[in-house]
Amino acid sequence: MQVIRVAFRSVFTLPIRKIVYRNHSQSTTTQLKKMRVELVSALEDNYMYLLIDETTKKCAAVDPVNPDKLLAAVQNAGVTLSCVLTTHHHWDHAGGNEELIKKHPKIPVYGGDDRIGAITDIVKHDQQFKLGNLNIRCLFTPCHTSGHICYYVTGESADPAVFTGDTLFSAGCGRFFEGTPPQMYKALIEILSNLPNNTRVFCGHEYTVANLKYAEHVEPENVDIQKKIQWAKEQRAKNLPTIPSTIEEEKKINPFMRVCCDSVKAKYGESDPIAVMGALRKEKDGFKPK
Repeated sequence: MQVIRVAFRSVFTLPIRKIVYRNHSQSTTTQLKKMRVELVSALEDNYMYLLIDETTKKCAAVDPVNPDKLLAAVQNAGVTLSCVLTTHHHWDHAGGNEELIKKHPKIPVYGGDDRIGAITDIVKHDQQFKLGNLNIRCLFTPCHTSGHICYYVTGESADPAVFTGDTLFSAGCGRFFEGTPPQMYKALIEILSNLPNNTRVFCGHEYTVANLKYAEHVEPENVDIQKKIQWAKEQRAKNLPTIPSTIEEEKKINPFMRVCCDSVKAKYGESDPIAVMGALRKEKDGFKPK
């Protein structure tokens, strides 16, 4: 597929802020077949990632809001930074792009929105490109922002992974800042839910415990949610991330992925899953756990 190449430029609509080093979660490594993912915490609850092709030792930086910390992870991993994958234009995801590209000026910056800092390659839905021997497929999931992209990663005999930014969180989803319930329904139910069940989900924030409290409010009898809350609290008590989850797990615990389930429909007296999606988001936006 054709890649739309745009000139490097600054995006002045993004607020200028100082990136503060935080360590809200320990860095972790998820080892998969043919690839590994380094999780690196940033800001107050963000996650950046290194996606590494084990065969070629090439890597992609996902939403590197704190470039210095991310580049230190690149050095520690002994890999070569080859590109940047940006899920959306919000500062806490794209705000480090320009500083990173000053230090690595020849690598492409992928994204679906010309509001993304330092973007060179505007991608479309189902567009694919390579990172070493890994295949990256772009999934257009507008709603949180109008240009949001998730990145689905596969390879020959490799375990699948997806980087979902602020579209899909563990047990939740992003606010509908620039979109509608039908758009989030398409993103979560028609696109992401149809990925293989064993796909690891790497999202943009550590929101899992709070999301699960809302999920339990929606489905108080859901045993999978109850077990996940206990596990997530234990992880956070040890300063460990709750990421990744899997697509299979999200379909069991995430109310926004369960809008077609009778138990969730009944909660809101709706038969239309898109109407349920809207009701969930409206309630969640004002939800205050006890």
